[in-house]
Amino acid sequence: MQLKDYLGGSFVGIDVVPELHQYAQTLCGRKDWRFYTAPGVTIPEPDESADFIVFFSVFTHLLHEETYRYLREARRVLKPDGRIVFSFLEFRIASHWFIFENSVRDERPDKVLNQFIDRDMIGAFARHLDLEILQIDDGHLPHIPIDRTLHWADGREVRDMGALGQSVCVLGRAVA
Repeated sequence: MQLKDYLGGSFVGIDVVPELHQYAQTLCGRKDWRFYTAPGVTIPEPDESADFIVFFSVFTHLLHEETYRYLREARRVLKPDGRIVFSFLEFRIASHWFIFENSVRDERPDKVLNQFIDRDMIGAFARHLDLEILQIDDGHLPHIPIDRTLHWADGREVRDMGALGQSVCVLGRAVA
């Protein structure tokens, strides 16, 4: 809810866990922000109505076909000059490898899916959806400007530039 003081205008937050979006609505306290439960891999918003569509730590837990469906929906909802931003895990980033190793060790049938996406797949998805890759940032390298010192629970501090850990891709509509 750190964004409530930075963003103007309306906001729609969708999550598969009802308690999370109910908590977010209470925490943000903004009447112009709406939160609701995700109805599968659809985005029930009007065509060309969103400036930004953001998926953080979503595609990492979906099958590739579901990711494609979500991107197709995002493309439909995206305004012509809008942006789709998503995080992803990739094998080329050494710090992501431990997540894969943990998934291999975890043999429970109900374990959390940790799906990796490579940049070639992102490129193919983008081409087939009439999108273009505008930017990809490696998850282990600082690339997010920070306007204050952030304090992690383990005592670390982050200043100036930070990273999410997962890699980040920005897509826009392809220009003809």
